[in-house]
Amino acid sequence: MPLNEFSLIREYFSALGESPGVALGVGDDCALLEVAAGQQLAVTVDTLVAGVHFPLNAAAGDVACRALRVNLSDLAAMGAKPRWFTLALTLPEADENWLAAFSAALAEEARTFHCALVGGDTTAGPLTISIQMMGEVPSGQALTRYGAHAEDWIYVTGSLGEGAAALQLFTPGCELSGVVRENLAQRFYRPRPRLAEGLKLRGYASAAVDISDGLLADLGHIAESSGLGAEVQLAQLPLAPWLEEVGPLEQAQVWALSGGDDYELCFTVPAEQRQAVDAMIAADDLSATCIGRMTAAPGVYCLDADGIRVTIPETGYQHF
Repeated sequence: MPLNEFSLIREYFSALGESPGVALGVGDDCALLEVAAGQQLAVTVDTLVAGVHFPLNAAAGDVACRALRVNLSDLAAMGAKPRWFTLALTLPEADENWLAAFSAALAEEARTFHCALVGGDTTAGPLTISIQMMGEVPSGQALTRYGAHAEDWIYVTGSLGEGAAALQLFTPGCELSGVVRENLAQRFYRPRPRLAEGLKLRGYASAAVDISDGLLADLGHIAESSGLGAEVQLAQLPLAPWLEEVGPLEQAQVWALSGGDDYELCFTVPAEQRQAVDAMIAADDLSATCIGRMTAAPGVYCLDADGIRVTIPETGYQHF
């Protein structure tokens, strides 16, 4: 018997909604959720379109992992703890093998990151996945883009450039070693949302954003929202050593600055909190690197080792 909207949801997604705080989950017109006292609800949504945000022939499980994790990265940037999500799924056809693989991977990811599916929608059309993610953060403790001050230090978590470099995987004729191909595929389909880091930065970071469109573009959001500028030291950019196999240093820097898809955190730290943040880094409690400072003068610039401004042709991914 062919699947209809309701049998599809019942078969593949109804079991993903068991979680504390869910008074009513998948299957009704709305979910009913219970937010703990003293908590604020952080809500974000991202849409992934086949052929734009992932290859048309991408495996269903890979698509599920990418779709959930890029949303979790937004919660990390706010210092929020994941709780629930909704899924709007547009399908060219009700392919049961694809749905089984997609829902199994989504269920595994939901267990890994302690969040539950509480509703959504399905419809026919070009393959599109929209996930709305909800999390909790103690009232008044959320990290935002608005709190930076001039002379605050700029940090980024992890390493940069692999997300954009991963597009080489889909370039015909590109020759890469098996290890590098696996590293790039992991960064593209399973970026690590920096949730633990976001929680640790509450009370230390003055502003934060996740790096989805490129470091310069996303740091620019902090600068614009805070009425400031920023200077980034090129030599301080954290780059994975194995990126040298994918492209030269200059190319790796461009990927790190404007390529996007890294889903690391960029955050600012006041001078009085820098010692505490650096202590966490030294103790391996926080994977982060200081790359520059916020400035009173507007504009986001890159500086070379001699302090000379370097022109970067593109500042980040453009959605239109």
